[in-house]
Amino acid sequence: MKVQVLIADKFPDLYINQLKEMELDVIYSPKLGENDLPEAAKEVDILVVRSTNVTAATINASKNLNLIIRAGAGVNNINIPAANQKGIYVANCPGMNSIAVAELAIGLMISLDRRIPDNVIDFRNGKWNKGEYSKAEGLMGKTLGIIGVGNIGKEVAKRALAFGMNVYGKDISRIEGVMIKDFSEMDQLLPLCDIITIHLPATSQTKGLFNKEMFSFMKPNSMLINTARADIIDQDAMIEAIKTKNIRVALDVIKNEPENKAADISSPLQELKNVYLTHHIGASTEQAQNAVAAETIRIIKDYIQSGVIAHWVNRAKISDAHYQLVVKHFDKPGVLASIMSIIREKNVNIEEIENIIFEGGVVACCTIKLKTPLTTEMLKQMNENSNVLSVSHVAI
Repeated sequence: MKVQVLIADKFPDLYINQLKEMELDVIYSPKLGENDLPEAAKEVDILVVRSTNVTAATINASKNLNLIIRAGAGVNNINIPAANQKGIYVANCPGMNSIAVAELAIGLMISLDRRIPDNVIDFRNGKWNKGEYSKAEGLMGKTLGIIGVGNIGKEVAKRALAFGMNVYGKDISRIEGVMIKDFSEMDQLLPLCDIITIHLPATSQTKGLFNKEMFSFMKPNSMLINTARADIIDQDAMIEAIKTKNIRVALDVIKNEPENKAADISSPLQELKNVYLTHHIGASTEQAQNAVAAETIRIIKDYIQSGVIAHWVNRAKISDAHYQLVVKHFDKPGVLASIMSIIREKNVNIEEIENIIFEGGVVACCTIKLKTPLTTEMLKQMNENSNVLSVSHVAI
């Protein structure tokens, strides 16, 4: 029976054909919404999405789903806890759209400085207003604060430096995969900046980060760019800063953004002249989408051919393993089964296991991470197996 793949967002034809050439059963339904997915994904093995939400309802209704791929960098639109409960892999494609988002961020800075959208609107309304629009300051020599110096932030920095800007960065520390917020110096950084651009992931630590206090640190008449996630900014605090400090804002993401690709929209931001908005298109260049699609294909191919999950995001960062058993053995049927039997009899839980074959296919090495230690008698039993070459057991 063929592996069934559902692609629930727009995806380049070239890469859909590559999946079909792998003899996969590909269902391409780019207009599916989150409420459609529970039924649409019920029988599929692999689900690919971009911005469509994968809810607990979709995950719990699935019968065969084993891998969800976010064809993009973040995974905030996927219910990770629900996937964990069913043992479903979640993977993403980090770094593939960094340049596209960085280009948009720089474009928004120029647009705010030159008021390009207002120029266009006046022209379309039959107005010529050169005197008004000849007051831009220019970006050279301005101080830019990049909040989040990951793949995208680094690409923004390269381009800003080429414009002759002074660039400062503030990032999130990463320790064993755990995101730890450290914004203790924001009160010193923000007052220096003429322009601030946000490139942070959406996490419990970053939600609402740009609140009333953060806006109080910002210079009057400064610019704020957000091409990351809407939840990072407290919208009410931002609106107040726009009105009281003349903060100029350019956004690619907003609160209560429509799920559908085309829809009517109503937002308090529409009434503010200092706000420019693009339609969540940061990653939407042909170059970026091809790069993301190619990486998605690679993830699927690796998974099918070897079981390896590239960019596996919901793997436990810290396990309960405190001991490690390494068994070198002849690669024959039943050898590992005998080792597992000894471990099972003493009710020792295995946290992780990896068996690697040496070139030639004669000998293998199995590494087993355990919650509790093995006894001397258990190790002796393992060593008595004539197909076991060596046994090593250490605390980790």
